[in-house]
Amino acid sequence: MTQRRRIDARELRGALAVVEGWLDGETVAPARDELARAVRLSLRALAQLAPGATVEVRVPPFAAVQCVAGPRHTRGTPPNVVETDPKTWLELATARQTWPTALAEGRVAASGPRADISPYLPLLRSPYSAGSAE
Repeated sequence: MTQRRRIDARELRGALAVVEGWLDGETVAPARDELARAVRLSLRALAQLAPGATVEVRVPPFAAVQCVAGPRHTRGTPPNVVETDPKTWLELATARQTWPTALAEGRVAASGPRADISPYLPLLRSPYSAGSAE
């Protein structure tokens, strides 16, 4: 298996800074490639922070990662799945949304006994502050 390059916290902050106004409701949605970059980098940062293959986190249409140590899933539908839209994911990653609130509002679907990824969120407190992805 090919080892991916580690996510640089400055690179992640830069990608998140581009979508910050949209997340705060101050600007229109970013360009698709900018949104995709922010989602993909933040998901890779999660996988880096919580290595493993017990939980699959899906943010369609941009990316999915496997993360969290524990039993590895290799075929079929994973028993532990988290799925959400790009905006909710980025809000969770940057502390603009909390895990319990996103679940209660139905903005996140989490199934399986190990699908709670809240211990790894937020990835960054804000796009410019030090966070757990460093």
